[in-house]
Amino acid sequence: MKTVLKFEEVALFILGIFLFNRLSYEWWWFLALILAPDLSMIGYAFGNKSGALLYNIFHYKGIALLIYAAGCYLSIESAQLAGIILFSHSAMDRIFGYGLKYEKGFKYTHLGEIGK
Repeated sequence: MKTVLKFEEVALFILGIFLFNRLSYEWWWFLALILAPDLSMIGYAFGNKSGALLYNIFHYKGIALLIYAAGCYLSIESAQLAGIILFSHSAMDRIFGYGLKYEKGFKYTHLGEIGK
């Protein structure tokens, strides 16, 4: 089942690339910004609870889709870009086994413990 879930995330990552391609930004923007959501790990400097909350906000696909949809509705291309980056980054993380975090600690995710 894990293989099927990884293929699903690969498909979602490809969807993110497709949606990015429809924007007027140069490709280097995608490459430069794809790891930006990981800056949310700074929340762990304030403890596991704060870290998990901030990390999950930036890695929850529902929020990414809302930002993208708002950008489409309001014709704000930078909001569309932000939504696509958040969505694509989340899919990429899940391909590698990094899921949404539990308050127990960084390595405890909804996909299982990192490193096991």
